[in-house]
Amino acid sequence: MRASGLSIRLEDVSAFRRGVTILDRVTLQIQAGAPTVLIGPNGSGKTTLLRIVMGLEVPAQGKVIWAGGSKPPRRAFVFQRPAMLRRSVAGNLLYALRIAQVPGAEHGERISGLLTLVGLDGLASRPARRLSGGEQQRLAMARALALDPAILFLDEPTASLDPASTKAIEDVIRAAGSGGIKVVMSTHDLPQARRIAGEIVLLHQGHVIESAEVTEFFNSPKTPEASKFIAGDLLL
Repeated sequence: MRASGLSIRLEDVSAFRRGVTILDRVTLQIQAGAPTVLIGPNGSGKTTLLRIVMGLEVPAQGKVIWAGGSKPPRRAFVFQRPAMLRRSVAGNLLYALRIAQVPGAEHGERISGLLTLVGLDGLASRPARRLSGGEQQRLAMARALALDPAILFLDEPTASLDPASTKAIEDVIRAAGSGGIKVVMSTHDLPQARRIAGEIVLLHQGHVIESAEVTEFFNSPKTPEASKFIAGDLLL
């Protein structure tokens, strides 16, 4: 499935953990195009929603439907704190390329191109675990893109990063989107959501409170919860 034909629908999806409701009968449509950005307070269900659509968790009830009921496309997920393999920077990318069954003759060119894309040129031989936090996150992005995904899930990819590292990650997100990859990400950073999103989804207490095009969401919120969140007030 090409990202241009991508459509994901969550129907009455619920998730529970230790008796606590994390998602409560969520119904949501995600289409191809500019990034879909999930926002909301901590504990609102953003990460769980991403994990369910990725296939890392099975919903307690409800279902995820892909376009035409077909098999899901190739997907990749970047965690907020990604794990680095005990290999070099290039070795981490090589691992992903082999999973994606990229021919060996193409590995060198692909690794070089990915390192250039994420601004890690010259670091191919460095042990991945010796990179800075921002560099590790960029390597995690490159490793995900090495899988040639149609859809890329990002869980707060710039949390705790400095402004320079945040900009570098945002540049990679834009490049991925320009390359036809659908990005679905969560963030706690409202200015970042304005910069990145095509569509905003506000979650609170496991419910989708509002879903709208980014300009409409920020300029004309339709719910009191959205208005409060945009203003910086706490949602309780």
